[in-house]
Amino acid sequence: MSNRDPEMLVTAGQMLDSQTLDWHDGDMPYSKEFGDHFYCRTDGRQECGHVFLAGNGLPARWLQEKSPCGDFRIGELGFGTGLNFCETWRQWKLFRGPAARLHFMSFELYPMKREEIDRALSRWPEIDAERQALAAAWPDAPTGQVDLQMAGQTRLTVSCGPALAGVTGAEPGFNAWFLDGFAPSRNPDMWSPELMQALYEKTAPGGTFGTYAAAGFVRRNLQAAGFSVERRPGFAGKREMLCGKR
Repeated sequence: MSNRDPEMLVTAGQMLDSQTLDWHDGDMPYSKEFGDHFYCRTDGRQECGHVFLAGNGLPARWLQEKSPCGDFRIGELGFGTGLNFCETWRQWKLFRGPAARLHFMSFELYPMKREEIDRALSRWPEIDAERQALAAAWPDAPTGQVDLQMAGQTRLTVSCGPALAGVTGAEPGFNAWFLDGFAPSRNPDMWSPELMQALYEKTAPGGTFGTYAAAGFVRRNLQAAGFSVERRPGFAGKREMLCGKR
């Protein structure tokens, strides 16, 4: 199977039910399809806080901002193990306003199985409650659009399939984006000009993004789509990450 163009395989009718995984260090999943780990090997949960939450000005914005429909909407490229969702959900329950609602929508080509999600998230006791709730609610065979109502006025939607089609079909008005596909060198389609343009069009005015990626072509694609882009220090010794705003 080619690592270069997984979405082409889907359009050819060859979509896998899930990725083929190796497990490193006991419970760290590694995708054979993309030749990459699902998160930073130093500490994926803390990376989420540094790159995706802080990169989007969260949790401070949750007390100040919401979309016209009453939700704070986060979009994510690459649901993976659900780590970013679980850490975001944990913090949301601590910091949200009393009437606020979170809608977290992720776009995932190869949804993982329940037991894989449970195993991968078990390394972080800080999100144990969220891990158990997600694993309990996760369907046996995730396909199409998985829509789960979770505690703490939180809704999780996972759109299973190619990201460009999922984002293009989504309702506009996202307040923040977590751009967390596999490394651009491993999965360039997740960082394409077409997908970055679709993200921009679905972003609410003043909406933001954060990503660990700092490759030149990623930055240029985001800027060409219309985002302002800022370089910041990356996580765990990584020189740079990107964040920005519509």
